[in-house]
Amino acid sequence: MRTGAFLYPWDVDGDPAAPGLLAELGLAQVTLAAAYHSTRALSPRHPAHRIVTAEHAAVLYPPDPRRWADRALRPYPAGEWAPGDAYGRAAEALAASGLDVHSWVVLAHNSRLGAEHPGTSVVNAHGDRYPWAPCVARPEVRALLVDLAAEAAVRPGATGTELESCGWYGLAHLHAHDKTAGIALGEREQLLMSLCFCSSCREGYGEEGADPDELAAAVRAALEPVWAGAGPAGGLGALEVPALAWRARTARTFQEAAVAAVRAAAPPGFRVLLHADPDPYRCGADAGTDPAHVLGLADGVVARPPKLAAFAEHARPETVLAANLSVVGGMGGAPEHLARDAEHAREAGATELRLYHAGLASDEDLAAVRTALRKLG
Repeated sequence: MRTGAFLYPWDVDGDPAAPGLLAELGLAQVTLAAAYHSTRALSPRHPAHRIVTAEHAAVLYPPDPRRWADRALRPYPAGEWAPGDAYGRAAEALAASGLDVHSWVVLAHNSRLGAEHPGTSVVNAHGDRYPWAPCVARPEVRALLVDLAAEAAVRPGATGTELESCGWYGLAHLHAHDKTAGIALGEREQLLMSLCFCSSCREGYGEEGADPDELAAAVRAALEPVWAGAGPAGGLGALEVPALAWRARTARTFQEAAVAAVRAAAPPGFRVLLHADPDPYRCGADAGTDPAHVLGLADGVVARPPKLAAFAEHARPETVLAANLSVVGGMGGAPEHLARDAEHAREAGATELRLYHAGLASDEDLAAVRTALRKLG
């Protein structure tokens, strides 16, 4: 199977040894971050640094001033963690080593946007705002993210892109000094805490036949047993169908617009993949999708192996089903079992592999990857 690995520009830019090391692993492709959220990342082999602090969501190349002139919402340039065209320099170095380069574009995940423009954020049924989660129902947010998708995806030298967070984001979020685990929230509780009640979503619920005030009250009531420790969340009654219909319709049309914008900007043969989950109501990096719809829209998906089978049922011969496998031992990955996990992914329908994350992995992790890829052939 064709194998690629995720990478940040700062793992390559300024390290002349990095491209050769990655090519020698047996990779065919690198999925290189072009637009990324804030993070604190280890870079264990770089000659100039070990810890990179990306202070806010940013594009890792110079944004086109003509595209963003006179617009209140625009992407933020990176700071010293990725100066100038860090993406372009890294992409050029990787391509010179024979690696195919795809862009990695994070869309609906931007804490600085929410801090500076509070009206862009998801607002839950209790009135709490999630500044890390831009609401993809809001017209101004959609305009920003659709144009960002086109610009960040189609970088010079890229032959494809992978769009992450191309849908709803919600409560779940790795956050500094997080203190939200005191009460365990299952998937349904996470969904209820992620339903948005900003003005655009309230209007949307009304279009689907649900009174937004009644819906918000129903969500709060459904969650009461959870906060009291009396049991799981309850249902929303007759309001559940219109609420979820609005969510699914919003995510679907946003995905359509983002993919169409990338295709309009891209040359022939440019591959467009979405990081996706087959549950249409799922929030997060792997956005909820309808498998049949998204595979008729994009060239394929990147998904966790347990989720691939749902997409495989709707795959065409040319569809890309890339299994996302963690190979960073310190983050719970199992690089020593990569060959086994790859075979299991193949059985679930995978046609390609994506390894998370070549820049974060230790030398020991990468040695295990090298061995596994040679075994896989």
